[in-house]
Amino acid sequence: MVLAGGSGTRVGAGENKVYLPLGGRPVVSWALSWADAVPEVGRVVLVIRPQDEARAQEAVSAAGIRLPVEIIHGGVTRHGSEQNALDHLSWPICAGSLQVVAIHDGARPLAGPGLLRTVIQAAAAHGGAVPTLPENEAWAMDEAGRLNPPPPGETLHRVQTPQAFRATPLLEAYAQALRDGTEGTDTSAALEGRNGVRVVAVAGSPENLKVTFAEDMTRAEALLPHLPSS
Repeated sequence: MVLAGGSGTRVGAGENKVYLPLGGRPVVSWALSWADAVPEVGRVVLVIRPQDEARAQEAVSAAGIRLPVEIIHGGVTRHGSEQNALDHLSWPICAGSLQVVAIHDGARPLAGPGLLRTVIQAAAAHGGAVPTLPENEAWAMDEAGRLNPPPPGETLHRVQTPQAFRATPLLEAYAQALRDGTEGTDTSAALEGRNGVRVVAVAGSPENLKVTFAEDMTRAEALLPHLPSS
């Protein structure tokens, strides 16, 4: 699934940032293209705000991919949007025809197909996979505002998308969260502590930036021509 339900106000464009032009196409269309280039991907779900329906259709057309893109409306929160997408996919998951679900942020246009394929394969083997980058200068801060360095031999890591998880445990975890009235901070948080699921880290990419501010668009334009297509 590709999440495109945010507003992206910090980029300063006055519209949803995932529809801004990048390389002559909407930002989110690149995420769709990378999914289309991965043999393991059998279907694509694009999660949007209801008011972005026309823009989403334009982005799908601009991507020009072989796979059909199923457009659905998201929820108020990221967790709610993921829940709607899992509800949409629940039948093939329960039938056993959908083994792994990958989740990607539509505002990350430079992930490339290689990283997506890596997390899908790792999730199939272990239960879940998340790309990360070490934050060597990051320290944890406690409730009193005190900074604490990581313990010796440990580092803090910054999490990226795409992330991938075995479909059945993911569906069950979100169903449990719905019953409990809870929401995880991210997708992997909903799976914490579930038997038989091990979420592993894979190497992320410094180029896999998230478009948040105007300068991110400038950097993405410069990096896009150098991105491998497979």
